[in-house]
Formats: sequence, C-alpha cells, structure tokens
Amino acid sequence: MAKLAADTYGEALFSLAVEENKVDRLFEEMEALKAILDQNPDFNVVMNHPKITRDQKEKMIEEVFHGRVSDEITGFLRLLLQKERYKELDAILAFFSARVKEYKGIGVAYVTTAVPLKDAQKAAVERKLLDTTGYKEMEIHYSEDKDLIGGMVIRIGDRVVDSSIRTRLDGLKKSLADIQVG
Repeated sequence: MAKLAADTYGEALFSLAVEENKVDRLFEEMEALKAILDQNPDFNVVMNHPKITRDQKEKMIEEVFHGRVSDEITGFLRLLLQKERYKELDAILAFFSARVKEYKGIGVAYVTTAVPLKDAQKAAVERKLLDTTGYKEMEIHYSEDKDLIGGMVIRIGDRVVDSSIRTRLDGLKKSLADIQVG
C-alpha cells in the first residue's frame, strides 16, 4: 500500500513539474531536500511523531522551508501531512527522482566488479551502456565484490547482466552435477 501511495504522489509531483515546465528546478529542489533530510534525521522523527499535532507540523514546515524552497515543494510537504503520507516521503522522493531521470533519458546503472575499475575501463563501460540502452546519459554506481572473482554484474532497473566468473563457475558446476556417469 505504501508503494502505491509513493508512486501516486511521486507521479502527481512529476506531472506538476512537466505541466509547469519546472522539471529541472523541482528535481534540484527535491534532491537538495533529500540531502538536507538525510543530514537531519531528527526532523523526520519529529514530523512522524504521533503526539505532535498536524498544525504544529505544518507550522514547522513553514518555518523551516518557506522562502528556502519553492512554494510548490512547501505546499507538497503540507499536502503529505494533511493526507497523512509524510512517512512515505523517502519513497516519494525516490520515485520522483527515478521518473525525472527516465524522462530526461538518464539511465541509472549499478556495476559490481571483483576489483576497482580504472577510469579508462569505466569510460568503456559507460560507452557500451549508452550504445546498448538508448539512454542519453548514464549515472553509474560502482562497487566491488571480491566473491565475483572476475567479470562484472550490471543492473539497470529490473534487468541484470551477470558476466561474473562466479556465475560461470556455478553454471559449470551445475552442468557437471547433471551429467550422469556410467
């Protein structure tokens, strides 16, 4: 249920951004808002506290954000409070961010390798992903997992390309186990 609400509110915010031709500005503001809230987790604790009234929470939003972010963002935060959906703000922000990136042709990839890649290798990975996905830009998050032994695992959305040696060895092991001797 929370995912549905996050998708609904995130889509509403995205539609507003497109209709008012404010996609870039609202995206930047929402990214900044997320960073601020990540740095100040106590704010969300207060905003989700059941003993603090909605009026007090709305007043806090006005005092903290009015004049620092657009009226659309301040109004959106008040709306989430009124509809008792503020606790889903992180999921809404994630949905909105993903939706804007998709709209702008920015792919988000997670690349895992056994060892850190050099800059030239990262550039080659980015070129290959741009050539094969149809995105205009790529946002690539790199990580290492020594258990892969070699090769890499690439995840874009729900698509995974696993060319790791670990996976190949697991496949070979399964094939060998399936062979009947005798």
